[in-house]
Amino acid sequence: MSNTIRDAAPELSVLLTTAEVAKILKVNASTLSRWRTNGGGPRVTWLSPHIPRYQSRDVHAWLQKVAS
Repeated sequence: MSNTIRDAAPELSVLLTTAEVAKILKVNASTLSRWRTNGGGPRVTWLSPHIPRYQSRDVHAWLQKVAS
C-alpha cells in the first residue's frame, strides 16, 4: 500500500452518508439533498456521480459557520 493511500485511511473512516448527516442535523434526507443541489449545506465528497459522502470535519465546520 502506498504512503498516500495509508495516510488517507483515517479520513476514509469519517465519511458519512446523506442519511447519517440528515439524522445528525435533524433534517430530512431530502432537505440535505436540496441544500446540496443548491450549493448549500456541508461540503460534499463524491465517491461517484451517485454516491455523495460527507467528511465529519466538513459537517462540523459548516455547523460552526451557520451557527455564528
